[in-house]
Amino acid sequence: MFPLMRRAAVVIAAGVLLSGAALHGGAQASQTSVEESPSAQLATLREAASTSGKFIGTAIADHRLSDATYNGIAAREFSSVTAENAMKWDAIQPQRGTFNWAAPDRLMQFAQANSQQVYGHTLVWHSQMPGWLQNGNFSGTEMNQIMNTHISTVMGRYRGQINRWDVVNEAFNEDGSLRNSKWYQVLGRDYIANAFRAARAADPNAKLFINDYNTDGINAKSNGMYNLVRDLRAQGVPIDGVGFQSHLILDQLPSDYQANLQRFADLGVEVVVTELDIRMRTPSDAAKLQRQSQQFAQVVQACLNVSRCSGVTVWGFSDRDSWVPGTFPGEGAALPYDDNYQPKPAYNGILTAFGGSPGGGDPGPGPGADCTAAYQVANRWNAGSVVEVRVTARQALNGWTATFALPAGESVTSSWNTQLTQSGTTVTARNVAHNATVPAGGTFSFGFQTNSGAVYSAPVVSLNGTACTAGTA
Repeated sequence: MFPLMRRAAVVIAAGVLLSGAALHGGAQASQTSVEESPSAQLATLREAASTSGKFIGTAIADHRLSDATYNGIAAREFSSVTAENAMKWDAIQPQRGTFNWAAPDRLMQFAQANSQQVYGHTLVWHSQMPGWLQNGNFSGTEMNQIMNTHISTVMGRYRGQINRWDVVNEAFNEDGSLRNSKWYQVLGRDYIANAFRAARAADPNAKLFINDYNTDGINAKSNGMYNLVRDLRAQGVPIDGVGFQSHLILDQLPSDYQANLQRFADLGVEVVVTELDIRMRTPSDAAKLQRQSQQFAQVVQACLNVSRCSGVTVWGFSDRDSWVPGTFPGEGAALPYDDNYQPKPAYNGILTAFGGSPGGGDPGPGPGADCTAAYQVANRWNAGSVVEVRVTARQALNGWTATFALPAGESVTSSWNTQLTQSGTTVTARNVAHNATVPAGGTFSFGFQTNSGAVYSAPVVSLNGTACTAGTA
């Protein structure tokens, strides 16, 4: 068994983020002198995320833990780790009553050595079942006993050491009905409530989650999830949180992503982005990577804007280890690091959305680092609106590209001081001759008119692939 690591608290005054270095917890809490600059203090993802009280996590592939480069990034950049496969049923109980603890124990040791939270994944799932379970002919009583024994054994081993557990994973069909899994076939819908009750008994202090994919926007599947969580909580079933996997496609981030997180949070549950990646048709190019950076930043910003959102986990951090190409041929480049463990624009998108400053421990590419953008709807009427955008760049620019998203269905009809194009909801604004050169600390501006007077929140504006901090006009 592993001793419980106590994490140091990070105190945030109301509305004011601490400027000191992020505390990583345990006996290894970092010491930061007052001479250090804010950029140095917030140069990693975990440092930046901690100032807002959120965690930034990654899935860990057990076979990569012998790689020093992989270990270094995972330890430095992330405050939470999730077992990619090591805690799934076929890996941890391959034969009935025989548990394989080697890989999960390695993850626990890694997390404790680096003062990281652990997100347990997953206890009850229709996929990756061992043959004895998938093909067994069990009565309802025996099936329920098998489930309860598995939950109590696995959670019991790590009791008090795992912060959150995906208790039930991917229980829904796309139409919002419950998936016809083996669990459902033998136990009916009660298997979900029974699993959560068993999990609470196994570790009363762990937060218990239900987790699924394609529930990121408001749709039939997320409505099914919403109704289930609402009803089970009303019955006293101990569901503490909902996980949104967020396996997204470039340029297809739902416009109601934040609103969806918020409606679940309004049920009184914690929400977490659990398996974030944003895939694209390969090969990638500069324009795609810029849009991907912006969309990673938008997901992070949505979590920041929902008080009950506790953090964001990316499903692995390097394209080398991504599940995407093997599942979606011709697609990939879905993660913040490339195949060579070098940061992509998406890294800076995440970092700056959390309030960090590129240029410290793990700088990403892109000359647009450290920018502030003011996005203002200057005039609005029933059939249109006029928008003004002002961007201030810390670094000197010789040519620029700014990207942002409009609500679905809203189109640009004209623009000024920019060459502006639109693809789906993504708008790309490029410099014209007279405003291509911008000095360090200088500001450029442009504007456009749209065909809709819809009211919406200001989007994240990215400069040359890096998300800018929101500013005022």
